[in-house]
Amino acid sequence: MRTEVLDLPPELPGLRRTLTVQRFGEPGARPLAYVQASLHADEIPGMMAVVHLRELLLRMERDGRINGEIILVPVANPLGLQQRVLGGHIGRFDLADGLNFNRGFPALGEAVAERVGARLGEDADANVQAIRAAALEAAEGLAAVTPAEHLKKALLRLALPADLVLDLHCDSEALVHLYTLTPLSDLGAELGAELGAGALLLADVSGDDPFDEAVTRPWVEVAARFPEHPVPLACFSCTVEFRGTQDVADSTGAADAAAIVRFLQRRGVLAGDPGPLPASLCEATELAASEPLSAPVAGIVAFRRDLGARVGAGETVAEVIDPYSGARTAVTATQGGLLFARTSARFAMPGQRLGKVAGTVPVQRGSKLLSP
Repeated sequence: MRTEVLDLPPELPGLRRTLTVQRFGEPGARPLAYVQASLHADEIPGMMAVVHLRELLLRMERDGRINGEIILVPVANPLGLQQRVLGGHIGRFDLADGLNFNRGFPALGEAVAERVGARLGEDADANVQAIRAAALEAAEGLAAVTPAEHLKKALLRLALPADLVLDLHCDSEALVHLYTLTPLSDLGAELGAELGAGALLLADVSGDDPFDEAVTRPWVEVAARFPEHPVPLACFSCTVEFRGTQDVADSTGAADAAAIVRFLQRRGVLAGDPGPLPASLCEATELAASEPLSAPVAGIVAFRRDLGARVGAGETVAEVIDPYSGARTAVTATQGGLLFARTSARFAMPGQRLGKVAGTVPVQRGSKLLSP
């Protein structure tokens, strides 16, 4: 393992922040896999998975079983890791401006297309190399002023050359579930089967420019702009939600790491037999068909259905109870589907997100399909 410590520009004189990068395998070997944890810095299950993944990779490296190269970023957000308010960890949003750390990544597709157009030809492999080079050039040219902008630029520069990109997160309370682009559904299904995912959510554009789309959408956009040239979708990127915030244990971390190893073996990054692919626990569904359930009023939250439950159209998933009168307001699903995520909060304000149901009929028709 080779460790790099990248300095991030300081926000204040005398303040040093760094990004630690751990590399396995021969530099420049293919396939290249990139794995980062806790871009939302208060989501710890991914960090635990990386702790166990690193141990597995160290053993495999000693045994000469790494065919490609693997980049690990165990803590992808040192800015959010240090944010505390009255003892509470705030790692999802930047306290400097309230922005979500996994939103607003630069959309590089147009810049990559402008740089690469004249370099494309009839050789698909040469086109892949040209697009990767153009993507790195575009990332290098990004303007960055705030600490979060510098962090995003650094993460993109690490991930853009990769063949496989896994961004490890978690929800409040949830089943394992995945987000990826619709054209990448086959690999998403393979990864989901290995991880035992309860939901696989697909979108062409999810809105708000999360990290995983920032590294894959340039390939889709270049291919669409230059249909006369062979342009493979040469980067698979996926957001992996490892259950809920409290699901941090060596047992789950070890199982998640072993599943990632098997996925990387199937993709040729690691040597060894991963065994038969487990049966998938879910069918892919459109992200637009993921129904957000919100509290219509303030009050105590009492869930009537457990995680993993199949709910029917019109069925009550939770009740919001007025603590003064005892009046109960039902929160219902408009269509049938799987309750794959819910909040850990047990008192809600009006409009607060309470849960998510993976359905089959699009219910979100706006341009932003992800949670804030």
